[in-house]
Amino acid sequence: MFGAFRLTNPLSGGLLWKIPWRLSRHQKYRQRERLRNVDTVVATIDNALARQGQSMRKMERWKMEMPVEQEMLPKDKYTVFDRKVKRYRKGIHKVPKWTRVSQRLNPPGF
Repeated sequence: MFGAFRLTNPLSGGLLWKIPWRLSRHQKYRQRERLRNVDTVVATIDNALARQGQSMRKMERWKMEMPVEQEMLPKDKYTVFDRKVKRYRKGIHKVPKWTRVSQRLNPPGF
């Protein structure tokens, strides 16, 4: 392309949207807050059901399987398992919709 609308070197190559390879401390803080918010919602629903003398199978299963934010390792809070990556872990911010999907469990040993 020639003329007024020709491409410049930075625009003609490389990634257009660059994602840093690690989370910033602000992103980590917001991730911890999201995990805590999910924990409070689960606790609130569980308390409300217990007051009415009811229970839900899915709620009991969530409490048995999913760790709360304080019990999670930093490795599990900020990274997820990915079999295509060299060391089988990638930053959670590389996952699509990572702020909306609760990702707490990874395969054992990874």
